[in-house]
Amino acid sequence: MSTESSLPQHIAIIMDGNGRWAKKRFLPRTVGHVKGAAGVRRIVKACADRDIRYLTLFAFSTENWRRPPEEVSTLMDLFVQYLQKEMADMSSEGVRLRVIGDRSAFPADLQARIAAAEQATAHNTTLHLTVAANYGGQWDILQATRAWQTANPGCTLDDLHEADLAAHLSTADLPDPDLLIRTGGESRISNFLLWQCAYTELYFVDDYWPDFDEASLVKALTWFASRVRRFGRTDEQVAPAPTAAT
Repeated sequence: MSTESSLPQHIAIIMDGNGRWAKKRFLPRTVGHVKGAAGVRRIVKACADRDIRYLTLFAFSTENWRRPPEEVSTLMDLFVQYLQKEMADMSSEGVRLRVIGDRSAFPADLQARIAAAEQATAHNTTLHLTVAANYGGQWDILQATRAWQTANPGCTLDDLHEADLAAHLSTADLPDPDLLIRTGGESRISNFLLWQCAYTELYFVDDYWPDFDEASLVKALTWFASRVRRFGRTDEQVAPAPTAAT
């Protein structure tokens, strides 16, 4: 069993394989993204039902702008539709939405909808849903360094410590992920939460994101529960103390 908890407090997911899911069915890649967006609701509910407090989803990376313009446009439209259709229900269920990443590249209408959704759900505490959009781990570390430098004029990098930098990351108010799930058969984290995942358990699954359902999540949670999380310690140090005989 996991030495910290049998359930992760914070799950991060790289939702990969939408385009390949569609291609396998001789459908346009955009259809896969539509199907994948529908799956978000399912996993959010499955996490909330299990009292998992934090869920972070990688929706759009800083590198995804290199994709065909029509695909990028579809992803932007899906984001708007998601905010329009889902947030009322999610808010009533206690879901708090936050979006991390560089929003400046998004259309003004999308930026306004993101801000409105964040404000409308800011009081919710059942599940903290963080969506990483136009996000990259390298960008996050760089912007955190710049933010620290701005907040500490006159200091040099010799004065910068790990805790100082972590306090300026996009996820500064969240616990680091306990479990990172990547769908789609790839075994890399693709510039996602590079700093935050230093001690995260990494779970890679072949299922494409549109096929990742509650049963798939349960398999990932079962695998996580089998992990021994040492955080640099030995097996003996993390083993539970034996109970005294009565």
